[in-house]
Amino acid sequence: MPQDEIKIGVSTCLLGEEVRFDSGHKRDRFVVDELGRYVTFMAVCPEVGIGMSIPREAIRLVRPSDANREDIRLRGTRSDTDHTDAMLAYAEATVAPLIEAGICGYIFKKGSPSCGLFRVKVYAENGMPSHDGRGLYARVLADRLPDLPMEEEGRLFDPTLRENFVTRLFAYRRLKTLFEGAWTVGTLVAFHTAEKMLLLAHHPQTYEALGRLVAEAKGRDRGEVAAEYRTTFLAGLAHHATPQRTTNVLQHMMGYFKDHLDADEKAELSALIDDYHRELIPLIVPVTLLRHYVRKYRVEYLAAQTFLAPHPKELMLRNHV
Repeated sequence: MPQDEIKIGVSTCLLGEEVRFDSGHKRDRFVVDELGRYVTFMAVCPEVGIGMSIPREAIRLVRPSDANREDIRLRGTRSDTDHTDAMLAYAEATVAPLIEAGICGYIFKKGSPSCGLFRVKVYAENGMPSHDGRGLYARVLADRLPDLPMEEEGRLFDPTLRENFVTRLFAYRRLKTLFEGAWTVGTLVAFHTAEKMLLLAHHPQTYEALGRLVAEAKGRDRGEVAAEYRTTFLAGLAHHATPQRTTNVLQHMMGYFKDHLDADEKAELSALIDDYHRELIPLIVPVTLLRHYVRKYRVEYLAAQTFLAPHPKELMLRNHV
């Protein structure tokens, strides 16, 4: 895989392909037209994968009356045909090829009995639904690939959830580049240093925990270090970057210019950071000024911080208030 290639799994219908039960699609503009410029899609339709036709009978999740919470079946809505075993087997068989391909994330179809990640309808035998399920295919992938960034397309309409997912997606690619190469403790230290401000904006405790891991890495098994660092790092980024924590990061970065900026410049930058903290302006505004000063005064430490550019600026993920 080219070093900068990002492969992500995606529900086929989200790309505009007519594979749904009614021969329709659910093309998602952000996924295809915006994110699609920076990733390579690996499209999967589990229903087609197990041999179901297009069009086909609709399916749903059903919890038998005598079943425990996890024993959920996938059945046809009219015929009651049970597709559970076929779907679970297909999901298990799909994991290895995704790993081999170097997948960095996955976008599922919201509400799908195969692909939904959250609050999927599960019907009782009497027909009454609850919203506490997860699609069978998505459940297997989430269990087998717990560190992989995953999201539903419906939740990507939320600016905070969208930025968090894309941030984790590009971070996962950086981790793969690091650990699939001939990494050393020195390169791990450099990676951890470059991720400092981003981690502090998301979850300072994670940065501290990873710092301890890096400090002890020299005497530990390399595979264990890589696995623990990856899991902890991605779990930390799963916490949303809050305005308060991000403000702390911006103020910390501003401190690197105390000997460069005059009083008016300091006042301007401080005011922008405060306006961001009060949610009057988007994050991109103070970040843009900081990046200008980083280039102007050649502050190499800050220039290396992924916080300043964790994803392509063209996605405009930091342009919302």
